Amino acid sequence: QVQLVESGGGLVQPGGSLKLSCAASGSIFSLYVMGWYRQAPGKQRELVAAITGAGTTNLADSVKGRFTISRDNAKNTVYLQMNSLKPEDTAVYYCNAGPVRSPARYWGQGTQVTVSS
Repeated sequence: QVQLVESGGGLVQPGGSLKLSCAASGSIFSLYVMGWYRQAPGKQRELVAAITGAGTTNLADSVKGRFTISRDNAKNTVYLQMNSLKPEDTAVYYCNAGPVRSPARYWGQGTQVTVSS
């Protein structure tokens, strides 16, 4: 079992930056594939970025070149650095943890990111 808590969301102008954090507890963090999802009003939840315990990353095409996912296994924390933010990035961002070799998935409560002038 793992508990996830996101932080770092807020209101930012287009072109600005935010850094989201997701702190995990209750499990061996390095064994989890970590991801960031987002869901905007009227849209389905989508995968933004994912990172394995070894540091291999994948990013959605819509955020490539602008977002970076990273993790600090010693701190049990995963980050999403968001640069050059656009209004279409506005969404609730959720942290996700997926244990290796397990169908279980865990979710944080989400943090709101609003990109507006």
